[in-house]
Amino acid sequence: MSGMSEGGATLCAMRLSWVQPEDLLTHELVAARDLGKDVSRVTWKWLDAGGSLAATPAGASATPASPQLHALADRLMEALDEQPMPVSPGEPDDLDGIRALWKNVPEFPARHDFDRVHSAWVGRAAGCVLGKPVEKIPREGIREILSASGQWPLRGYISGAGVPAEVTARWPWNRRSAPTSLAEPLAAGVSEGTPEDDDLNYTLLALRLVERAGRDFTSEDVAQAWLDELPAGRVFTAERIAYRNLLLGYTPPATATRGNPFREWIGAQIRADLYGWIHPGRPDLAAAAAYRDAVVSHVRAGVYGAMWVAALSSAALTADSVEAVLDAGESVLPPVSRFAHAVMDGRDLATHGDSWESVVDGVYALYGKHHWVHVLPNAALVAAALAYFGGDFAASVCGVVTAGCDTDSNGATVGAITGALAGKVPPEWSGPLRDTVRTSIPGSDRVTFTELAERTLRMSR
Repeated sequence: MSGMSEGGATLCAMRLSWVQPEDLLTHELVAARDLGKDVSRVTWKWLDAGGSLAATPAGASATPASPQLHALADRLMEALDEQPMPVSPGEPDDLDGIRALWKNVPEFPARHDFDRVHSAWVGRAAGCVLGKPVEKIPREGIREILSASGQWPLRGYISGAGVPAEVTARWPWNRRSAPTSLAEPLAAGVSEGTPEDDDLNYTLLALRLVERAGRDFTSEDVAQAWLDELPAGRVFTAERIAYRNLLLGYTPPATATRGNPFREWIGAQIRADLYGWIHPGRPDLAAAAAYRDAVVSHVRAGVYGAMWVAALSSAALTADSVEAVLDAGESVLPPVSRFAHAVMDGRDLATHGDSWESVVDGVYALYGKHHWVHVLPNAALVAAALAYFGGDFAASVCGVVTAGCDTDSNGATVGAITGALAGKVPPEWSGPLRDTVRTSIPGSDRVTFTELAERTLRMSR
């Protein structure tokens, strides 16, 4: 690999995403401001040097920065790291502080139901696969693809047939996943089951973690599991930064804060389902477990997202209604936090909306300024889809995927919750997955959902 050096900075010819300081800085200026830091001096230094404030929608800008700008961005990132994050009474960082704000966290009768657990696994996979081909495509692009090919409104796995070439050129499929996650290759069994995805890798890794370390695992156990079993190339955004920090010798929670502008994005939220499944009916215990995982890579809203999904997942295995599930999720959140407001806004919009499209319009009006991987718009869409469609599996996953943002992650979360709540996933959704998932976790490729459900039940007892 060739490189060039000037002023102590070495630039590799390969543009590794989610780590270049000139790309990180633009996101960090937004993240630091959201968390109450003063970013004015750093902003002016960057602009005076010719830097841009336009954040890249993908992981790396198309054109590398000059060595001088690269080095300056590195120094400015360090300056922002050194600035302490202001304390926010409504958004505690420690678990005891969060618990102190809880009121009326429900506890449901214990239930260890194989069908519900199995359907949670399968539903998570189905929703993830549904959203994979259109990940990174904005809402208007998703609608144009589906409308142009006669698939609007969406009712099943997305087909690649009939999409005009000019539409595909305007809105290219997710090149990594489309070859295996469209309806045609799924039906043909190209992947011999559910295609590999990071959203599913984390769920399996969490199961292996609790099997090895127990349900009282620590954040250090999570970090070690990443290093032992998680391929570095299959982690992104906050997780990639945290992984890098682990290799540099940092330990949690410093791994979440050093040079990490993605610490309030969706990453921790997609890792949390399993912690609810091993604590059925106990949203409090599920949220505490998710907290220990989340602080390896996230802070505040990013952490609350993980706790929320874990609580939803716990309740979905035992509750009788989606309203009870949503209430359980809200009960573990700091009630005046930005994240709690996003969830409640999504639910309120769903309650009063006269159509799903108007509900999504409302979410974007409130949270559309955030990056499409930020936790707030995604959580609002998940809450809205669960509330609006009343727990109906197909309607919920199709609705949340066509709403845009992080389509595969939101589809996975909604699919897991609605699948668990119903105790079944419709055969047209489960059949193409062949009860099997492909993963990047060593020794766990082509594992069946039946086996995973049985292992999850053992840990829940």
